[in-house]
Amino acid sequence: MELFEQPSSAAGSSPAGPLADRMRPRSLDEVVGQEHLLGPGRVLRTALERGELHSMILWGPPGSGKTTLASLMARVAGARFVAFSAVLSGVKEIRHVVAEAEVERSRRRVRTILFVDEIHRFNRTQQDAFLPHVEKGTIVLIGATTENPSFEVNGALLSRCRVYVLRPLGEEPLVAIMKTALADAERGLGGSGLSATDDALRAIARLANGDARGALNVLELAAQLADAGAITEATIREASQRRTLLYDKSGEEHYNLISALHKSLRDSDPDASLYWMTRMLDSGEDPLYVARRLVRFASEDVGNADPHALALTLAAKNAYDFLGSPEGELALAQATLYLALAPKSNAAYVAYNEARADVDVAPAEPVPLHIRNAPTGLMKDLGYGKGYQYAHDAPDARVDQEHLPESLRGRQYYRPVERGLETELARRLAEWRRWRTEHRSG
Repeated sequence: MELFEQPSSAAGSSPAGPLADRMRPRSLDEVVGQEHLLGPGRVLRTALERGELHSMILWGPPGSGKTTLASLMARVAGARFVAFSAVLSGVKEIRHVVAEAEVERSRRRVRTILFVDEIHRFNRTQQDAFLPHVEKGTIVLIGATTENPSFEVNGALLSRCRVYVLRPLGEEPLVAIMKTALADAERGLGGSGLSATDDALRAIARLANGDARGALNVLELAAQLADAGAITEATIREASQRRTLLYDKSGEEHYNLISALHKSLRDSDPDASLYWMTRMLDSGEDPLYVARRLVRFASEDVGNADPHALALTLAAKNAYDFLGSPEGELALAQATLYLALAPKSNAAYVAYNEARADVDVAPAEPVPLHIRNAPTGLMKDLGYGKGYQYAHDAPDARVDQEHLPESLRGRQYYRPVERGLETELARRLAEWRRWRTEHRSG
């Protein structure tokens, strides 16, 4: 057998291999799920049935069928299938595979599908190594990734491939896959006399979280632990002590979840906010990262409508530092609920961005002389501090003097909203601006 080439048995499965490997579909009709790609008349199925092979990126969560689909494409199209992992291989292996593909194409007129699992783990130089061979048609590249290819696959390669999105499998498709495994005496558990109720299978499906491989792995372990040939919910709990949630702290799902948390907080939904915060923690996110996002939200979206929110989120961060997990996570939950129900204002955030824009664009004018400090005699002689009015010497501690550079006189950045404490701040600001206008006009 040539290096990396997949065996020709059913979709690459091994009779002695894991249940998930043995139960890989042997035809497109056996595939459960992904009807949007493989249903009758759908784009990918139609292309395969016509023998129209093209390079592609299969983007989907673990266990959604990327490897299975790639090997089935080769089977349907009568192509040679070569697979390797981006974790274990590099440019040297790519060159070897391409050389073999050129020989197969010229001698036997057989096309080669090169399946690259976890293609996002290749760096840009390694990904560039595919480009000329995809262009020439020497190989049909199928890359599999759990990460958003917009971020992880370089633009030149991405432009030469179609992207197909695989969806996580729902509860009913996962139950159907497990029932097939329990009934199949040739490849599955059909000869073992095992039984499982629909409730037990649904419990596994919920644990698997859309991952067919994960569901079959739990089923196989539960079968080994089953007493009297019955797979019960107690057996399943023992087989899978903890559900593994889909999460990658450096990938798209990380940004999806923090976006869900931030938007739920902004929309004042405490239940959704608490769910997404808990989901992030249970998925392996650093609790201090969550704490930092809550502190940021307190300034960006609550602001001066409730200044106590910033103090509370900092206290929650300190509480987590002091207590650690799991006790400290309750402080993060408390802060999350407080932020969700706090009055909202982004006035400080907007004002800061407008001031930053002026700093970036406007000339860096000198500080007006009258508000400069004058610690030395020379500075006083140069006019530093001349004409400065000390506010505490004036009635109501109000003085009429300019503080902005000449080109920015009259600029107003802060516009409080009529919510929470900012209602009072808006009143104070309006009164001060009115006083200054009247004082100048008088």
